[in-house]
Amino acid sequence: MGFKYLDGLATPENITIFHSLFDKVAGARFDSQNFFDIEDLLANSPQMLKCLQAVKCDPDSAQLLEERYLGTELILETLLQYPKDSLGWTYAKVLSAMEYDPQFYRKRELNTDIDYIIHRVRKTHDLHHILTGFSFDDLGEFGVLSVSSGQIKYPACQLVCLLGSTLSFISLAPSVGTQEHLEYLFDLITQGIRISREAKLLFPIKFEEGLDRHIEEWRTELGIKPVRDGLWSWYSRPELAAAIAY
Repeated sequence: MGFKYLDGLATPENITIFHSLFDKVAGARFDSQNFFDIEDLLANSPQMLKCLQAVKCDPDSAQLLEERYLGTELILETLLQYPKDSLGWTYAKVLSAMEYDPQFYRKRELNTDIDYIIHRVRKTHDLHHILTGFSFDDLGEFGVLSVSSGQIKYPACQLVCLLGSTLSFISLAPSVGTQEHLEYLFDLITQGIRISREAKLLFPIKFEEGLDRHIEEWRTELGIKPVRDGLWSWYSRPELAAAIAY
């Protein structure tokens, strides 16, 4: 009786959209292009309009939006020449160790404010990993996505966290067990949201203009207490710890 309102939501069109998004979330762990598809699918959604409103409510973010600030491209070979333990050097060391390409993200024509928000989130995503300490695998992704979700209500991040948790519940039990896996996800989302509330808003920060600054200086300024240990910290990965040791 209490769920009759669902009949109004479960229209054929909505069900088709939901199936498409659910399929994209399920495939995102195997192909990052799926996440970009989700962003593109949600670009004109009411949820993205709420994100735009959240961005415009912050004066610094609104200014960045008006500027259409792009900053320099993140070139690993250049960043590796920066001082040891700087944000740029650490970023380049970690991404090089993982053989990641900083230009991996899908490019968009910047015709609207929403286009710019999507572009900026894509470009700075891995910098958020480095600053927060969240790892680059499935578990760490939930942490970083929760930060963007908590700070600017970014709908693609919200959706992946929601449906990703659902997938973990209904899929075959992973090695740590379904219940334990869900606990990890809930802990990660909680920790990401906590960081999002305690830290300064990351969206308007022009990281490109301070890549030579020490990473801990950045964290202190932004109010970020990074995740340094546990399953979802990139610091816990021996190969990444070794990469920044020299």
